[in-house]
Amino acid sequence: MDILKELQEAVIAGHAEASSPYPPRMKGKPGVKELVQLALDSKIEISKILRESLIPGMEIVGNKFSAGECFVPEMLLSAQAMKQGLKIIEPLLTAKDAKKMGTVILGTVQGDMHDIGKNLVGMMLDGAGFQVIDVGINTPPEKFVEMARAHPEAVVGMSALLTTTMEKMRETIGLLRKNNLTNKVIIGGAAVSQRFADEIKADAFSRDAALAVPLVKKMLGLINTN
Repeated sequence: MDILKELQEAVIAGHAEASSPYPPRMKGKPGVKELVQLALDSKIEISKILRESLIPGMEIVGNKFSAGECFVPEMLLSAQAMKQGLKIIEPLLTAKDAKKMGTVILGTVQGDMHDIGKNLVGMMLDGAGFQVIDVGINTPPEKFVEMARAHPEAVVGMSALLTTTMEKMRETIGLLRKNNLTNKVIIGGAAVSQRFADEIKADAFSRDAALAVPLVKKMLGLINTN
């Protein structure tokens, strides 16, 4: 049995643990929780579990989502299944292993109470090895500024589902720059577009959660921008 392959397949299927009813064909079979523990018991390195199973599994799900081959509910189930594995792994990481790739401040803008998209992006970033500081929903510009000042190296991520709240993104970027904060900004959500991102001088726009991870990596210089 190839534990890592089986683990990756469990992530893709969104099968969190043996007792999970989803997907029906896998009920009773080991899920992400059990397979991660089995991998650890088999002395497989934590970094290998992350690099060869959990993260690639979510990348496959993200690509399928972008291609229209799966939808938000399936993607959320996969992300939640992966989180079951991360809960087991994180306490075992050494300080060196636990070093994050970067930090992202994530929030839904003021006046907007929607959080599904934000939470999905947060799960994807967390699974890719980023520290995610979730400031929640209905977040005023001043809160983004406060957190950006505390984390000057962080990327600021803003979400808006409503056209009536998207202008808060412009206001927030303006306030960040007024306070001489140079944090890079990525925006997303149903209300916004690349054109709007260019207009308000955001550094990047992500049309879906799957694209957010590579965009943030590019913004932080972690992958080739070509």
